Amino acid sequence: MEFRYQDPYPIQKDDTVYKKLTSDYVKVEQLGEREILTVDPKGLELLAEEAMADVSFMLRSSHLESLRRIIDDPEATDNDRFVAYNLLQNAAVAVEGALPSCQDTGTAIVMGKKGENVYTGVDDGEYLSKGIYNTYQKRNLRYSQIIPLNMFDEKNSGSNLPAQIDLYTKKGNSYEFLFLTKGGGSANKTFLYQKTKSLLNEKSLEEFIKERISDLGTAACPPYHLALVIGGTSAEANLAAVKKASAKYYDNLPTSGNEGGQAFRDLEWEAKVQKICQESAIGAQFGGKYLTHDVRVIRLPRHAASCPVGMGVSCSADRNIKGKITKEGIFLEQLEENPKRFLPETAPHLEEAVEIDLNKPMPEILAELSKYPIKTRLKLNGTLIVARDIAHAKIKELIDSGKPMPEYFKNHPIYYAGPAKTPEGMPSGSFGPTTAGRMDVYVDEFQKNGGSMIMLAKGNRSKDVTDACKKYGGFYLGSIGGPAAILAKDNILSVDVVDFPELGMEAVRKIEIKDFPAFIITDDKGNDFFADLAH
Repeated sequence: MEFRYQDPYPIQKDDTVYKKLTSDYVKVEQLGEREILTVDPKGLELLAEEAMADVSFMLRSSHLESLRRIIDDPEATDNDRFVAYNLLQNAAVAVEGALPSCQDTGTAIVMGKKGENVYTGVDDGEYLSKGIYNTYQKRNLRYSQIIPLNMFDEKNSGSNLPAQIDLYTKKGNSYEFLFLTKGGGSANKTFLYQKTKSLLNEKSLEEFIKERISDLGTAACPPYHLALVIGGTSAEANLAAVKKASAKYYDNLPTSGNEGGQAFRDLEWEAKVQKICQESAIGAQFGGKYLTHDVRVIRLPRHAASCPVGMGVSCSADRNIKGKITKEGIFLEQLEENPKRFLPETAPHLEEAVEIDLNKPMPEILAELSKYPIKTRLKLNGTLIVARDIAHAKIKELIDSGKPMPEYFKNHPIYYAGPAKTPEGMPSGSFGPTTAGRMDVYVDEFQKNGGSMIMLAKGNRSKDVTDACKKYGGFYLGSIGGPAAILAKDNILSVDVVDFPELGMEAVRKIEIKDFPAFIITDDKGNDFFADLAH
């Protein structure tokens, strides 16, 4: 066989609409017969800074159009429409530039393809990192990066650095980029399954996908843009393709394979997987049709002895943006500046929510919640205590050392969350829920000690939580994952740090809320919404 080189990912066109940031920082120089694009490193810094700002407060028009389709779909459930409507409202608040669309403003990720005839003269990662740093310093974003000092001691970096920066080479004299901010919830819903040739038949693949869709759950804030990648020259190549496919980076791949082993989209299986997701009835967080907006299925070559399969999502905070540097200047993908145009004139009709006064004594609140079945929609008013991973670990240390659990953990519901920075003149920064499942390990012991009797967060939880709530009379309430900006603007009245201030965004806080939306997910009788759905 003769040598043949195949571009592994032959993206056939770029139909992205770009806006021009500047003509500065670039010039063309001649080196023999080569035309060299010389880029002042300040241009890299500018592009990264603007990309991280735009993607934190704006979304793609296509994503917002997809949310509107849910509202207009007669097959969507009331809960589907409720979530989609809230997410559109959230986008309309975030675009104002004060409150980011999600409180988890993410790990900053940059993928760049640098032309062989592009010259910067520096370590590009340093200047891209400086641009990212600038945005996180200047805007109301959250520092989420935890750096290890040794194997067990950690601290917040205080800058949201380090970023993940992956740079590749290509032909030509242009520099192309994909910028992402990836929150922990959606990142944690990336899966690698090491399979074999036995998977590659119609029946086996369909059964496998049906089983694995349940792994997604709702913790990463659906509706999702789901990516499924089958094959790969390595596990690492598979998962890299998952991330890019979920960001729609590979939308313009070919739709069939060839003798060179090119990556391709399988449109038939995309439709099949989308149908499987709809029939799962998980829906847009609380049951229904819209677990996913859409699906991308990418087929890759593989080693004969393995068949890696990767699955991942881009969540309701669909924060992906492309950029490029050419001899014409520096460009950034145009995101939607007027999300309000996608909102319907009137809100979707919903049954009236049950109002719950959280300022009553805990036994009275529990007795009131006990009157209603799972799936009941609530409006919460009163006091919540905010605590997440590190705070839970510290409170467990207190219990383990023989000290009492803090009274605030007994007297108030616990909201699993960590806010972004508070804009000037506002009571709160973006403040949506974090993934409940990470705190599952604490629930039985905390409820045994009289705490965590009512928990509020996002996503499905383990059977251990259901069992503990039945044993001790507790409840888990689900909050909509995604609309962190509108929660901060409309539902949170005040925020005060009450314990562990040194933990930054993970400090224990007391917040006052009004008309805070929630659903009963797990009750005191052993019922669990997501478990019932699975059956």
